[in-house]
Amino acid sequence: FPMNVITEIQRINALELSRGLTHTPASWHTKYATSAWINIGSLPLNLTEGDILCIFSQYGEIDDVHLVRDGDTGKSRGFAFLKYEDARSCVLAVDNLCGVSVLGRMLRVDHVERYRLPKHVIEREEKEKEALDKSSENDETTNNRVAEAGHAYKGQELASEYDIHAGQDLFAAQKKRSNEDDHPREEAHDGMDIVMDNNKAERKRRKEERAQKRKEKEEHRRRKEEARKRKKQGSSSRKEESKRRRHSRSRSRSYSK
Repeated sequence: FPMNVITEIQRINALELSRGLTHTPASWHTKYATSAWINIGSLPLNLTEGDILCIFSQYGEIDDVHLVRDGDTGKSRGFAFLKYEDARSCVLAVDNLCGVSVLGRMLRVDHVERYRLPKHVIEREEKEKEALDKSSENDETTNNRVAEAGHAYKGQELASEYDIHAGQDLFAAQKKRSNEDDHPREEAHDGMDIVMDNNKAERKRRKEERAQKRKEKEEHRRRKEEARKRKKQGSSSRKEESKRRRHSRSRSRSYSK
């Protein structure tokens, strides 16, 4: 399926180029002129958000990125969503990076006509809304949710202090913090720790539910296998009994003769 998408995009681009339709209202990119989001598929699983930024920043300023990860393990699922500051950068990324090989895998890059917030972000916003007990007037404004920069990582512990707005100073000297400096920082992150604990508890609950479902499925399979064996044994017993009766009747006839 991903290869079909790559081939089709390359075919359409070649056709537009031959007919001189690029950068005109007749181009297929015009349909997505109001969306600055792209979908990136077939990503190598060992790529991080930083790697994706490095690859795609060559075609424009990046406003947001969401590398979809497994809720339990945190490992990449091989696809991501990226938002440019200018929607025209999406055209450059789709035309130039779709089909490019990265670590042996061909990237699938395509437009996103309407980006939808991740499920966990929607659930988090709904919980926050219920906790704050907003008025009905404010509730009406939450129907049209807007993806803020970094929305997919809000409240989550990151591997580094990288910020999508300010970046990260790679040449800054590492600061040594004393115990007194660490204490306020720990207090500042109490709220984040609570969120992380809640996330861990939720992951543990889902893991236990999946384990319970697997256990029930195994039990159902075992009972079904036992029933099949009993049925087979019953059929064999009936065949043996029928054979024994036929043998007994044949012996009786031979004696009568």
